[in-house]
Amino acid sequence: MYKLIKRQCEMLLIHTAQPLRISKGNACLRLPAALALIAILWLVAPMMHAQSQQNQPTPTPTPSAQQPTNAPAEAGGPQGDIGPIAVPKKKEEAPKKDEAPKTPKKVEGLDNFSMRVASQLVTVDVGVLGKDGGFIPGLKKEYFRVTEDNVPQTITSFSQIQAPITAVLLVEFSNNQYFYSFQIDSIKSAYVFSQTLKKEDWIAMISFDLKAHILEDFTQDKRAILGAVGSLQPGMAMSQETNVFDALYDTIDRLENVEGRKYIVLITAGRDSFSKHTLDQTLKKVQASKDIAIYVVATGKSLLNYAQTHGLMRYLCPITEFNCEMTFLQGDNQMKAITKMTGGRFYEPIFDGQLREIFADIGQTIRNQYAIAYHPTNSAQDGPFRKIKVELVDETGHPLKMKDEKGKEIKYQIVARDGYKAKQQVE
Repeated sequence: MYKLIKRQCEMLLIHTAQPLRISKGNACLRLPAALALIAILWLVAPMMHAQSQQNQPTPTPTPSAQQPTNAPAEAGGPQGDIGPIAVPKKKEEAPKKDEAPKTPKKVEGLDNFSMRVASQLVTVDVGVLGKDGGFIPGLKKEYFRVTEDNVPQTITSFSQIQAPITAVLLVEFSNNQYFYSFQIDSIKSAYVFSQTLKKEDWIAMISFDLKAHILEDFTQDKRAILGAVGSLQPGMAMSQETNVFDALYDTIDRLENVEGRKYIVLITAGRDSFSKHTLDQTLKKVQASKDIAIYVVATGKSLLNYAQTHGLMRYLCPITEFNCEMTFLQGDNQMKAITKMTGGRFYEPIFDGQLREIFADIGQTIRNQYAIAYHPTNSAQDGPFRKIKVELVDETGHPLKMKDEKGKEIKYQIVARDGYKAKQQVE
């Protein structure tokens, strides 16, 4: 600013030193005004110069001042017109190497050890039924004692459940029964069972003679099941054989991929005639099944009772049968063994009026249960069948005694599966 003012004063002096051309109107004014302006500028300029020097900050030396003109800044940036442009350098990192996990430091007084967890959870659905077949609710966890191969187990989970069911209605329907009595009993039983279904239930229906026939896959449509029952017409069966073992084996195979608890309601006379699978193979299949309970409703009991009392049993079996009465009795025992293994029940109605009561009992039993789970003390994964026993005990460990409002002792029955097959190491 000071240099600019000085320069302007010099230029003004140069102009004033030239010969003046004074007109008549301003001859007396031009020269005194110029001299006055010069005097003012010479007085103001030094003060403005001092003030500008006071306002300017004291320059501080920068690292760039000590560097060559074209040298890059210490921060790694390029050199600009007003100094280096600071761009942070990236630190050169050494490539990472895969490091093995460090061994934990040993604690004095403790030995080094390794741990492997191989524990399985066993779930058991338990039904506690009164003399009339009704479910007894409200029992506490402390009342239940579970043993596996006679070894007491610690119950880790306990609850009373009431839930929709997933079940297969497996119905024997063949042409080998006289007077169509067995067929009619199968149709009646299937119809009554269909009437007890609820809208949340998942039900499938399969009939069998020589082979199994899927009449309706899993559905929640009650009308579809009733339609499948209606398709069973007396005298319209395709074969005279009753391969109950094959049908049961095949149904268990189909259910193994279904999640959760499943049920098979098997309606049959119990007599197997031509199955590829033997009783032993079928029992092993039942033992190895998971979360499947089987309930059996026997058919033809009214006709069998009449034939036994009137000496007509020989007409109910082929001529090759040595003892027809023993054949049906053996069939009942086989069905009872199957139901016991899975925690189901065996029914043998004689009158039609019993069917509604039976299926109401089945529905109440499978919808209301106590769900018990435990980790077995035997953690070996060797694959054998392990027996389970569920008991009700009091505080002293003796069998629990329950009484009704009148103080009369209540007789009860515990329904639970007979055991399970342990996992194999390769499973």
